[in-house]
Amino acid sequence: MTNPTAGQVHQDEIDAYRAAHVPLYNRDQRLKLGLFGTNVSNGLTMTSAPTTFRPTWDQNLAIAKEADRLGFEMMVPVARWRGFGGATNFNGDCLESYTWAAGLAQATERIMVFATTHVPTIHPIVAAKMATTIDHIAGGRFGLNAVMGWFTPEMEMFGAEQRQHDDRYAFGDEWVSVVKRLWTEHEPFDHSGNYLTIKQAQAEPKPVQRPGPVLVNAGNSPAGLHFSAKHVDFNFATVDTLENGAAYAAKVRELAATEYQRQIGILTYAFVICRDTEVEAQAVRDRILEAGDWEGANNLMSVLGLQSQSFGTQLRQFQERFVLGYGGYPIIGTPEQVADELAGLSKAGMDGVILGFLDYEHELAQFGAQVMPLLVQAGLRT
Repeated sequence: MTNPTAGQVHQDEIDAYRAAHVPLYNRDQRLKLGLFGTNVSNGLTMTSAPTTFRPTWDQNLAIAKEADRLGFEMMVPVARWRGFGGATNFNGDCLESYTWAAGLAQATERIMVFATTHVPTIHPIVAAKMATTIDHIAGGRFGLNAVMGWFTPEMEMFGAEQRQHDDRYAFGDEWVSVVKRLWTEHEPFDHSGNYLTIKQAQAEPKPVQRPGPVLVNAGNSPAGLHFSAKHVDFNFATVDTLENGAAYAAKVRELAATEYQRQIGILTYAFVICRDTEVEAQAVRDRILEAGDWEGANNLMSVLGLQSQSFGTQLRQFQERFVLGYGGYPIIGTPEQVADELAGLSKAGMDGVILGFLDYEHELAQFGAQVMPLLVQAGLRT
């Protein structure tokens, strides 16, 4: 048997470190769980249906501590700088995600806290330094969700012209490459690319995590898939059916392996309505849709259809899903039905699911009491 190459040894060391220290790589939990969108008004639901949820710091702190207690692996925020208009001005109130993550990192013990960053709005040197600082606060539990900046009115707030779709990913490729070098290289380096010119870049200390914080991205277009396959640890899939989700997961993993000689995980997001009976759960769904912010949903979908390729031709058929849960996979029913749907997502190749609720704080407690034991029985959790 030949000796492993230095690169193989290095990757083996990274894999061992992550399995021991990074929650998203914990091999004991077959299906990782998280929460999505607690830092923005309305969370994932474009509706005026009654809820006690508000994107206040006090609520976010309580929700994160409960998710931490339940053993969830991640808290993932939305990065928004303005809302989408309509009756609710969906996501118009938003806690900034780096400082949000820093606060939650200090207040929690085991859960990973992510920041979501629009790469055109922040210099990679600043982003790398802030990410490292939060990773130190968290003791190695920080993750970065890299977004290319698809909402043109937001990007124009920063005084820059919106790039064409594939150019945004070309910029992101360069941006992330610089960040990774800052996380791993000790000697100052120059960078001269198509978008960034940097002289004697350096950043100390290095992150706690090796080789750096976990990176995720939700690109589903051809350019987005190549970006994810090349750079990130987990791709966020938009799942419409379990069959399509399974095909997508296999496609992304194959692309990463064949084109970039690396492994990648797959996550997705879902909107959960769990009640004691299916009738009750469906009644909640109906109330959300009856009070839906259809104008805001149309505004969001129009921007996605014109300026993003991640959802493609599925936009119109997903209209209700945008009102219900920002286009996420709908899971509606009894605790047993919710557990079965999550098992289906796992079987389709999803390593984890980040969840949205109409009323995060109250429904998370119910999820912990009624659904988590069923996931343990199913072998998805320990």
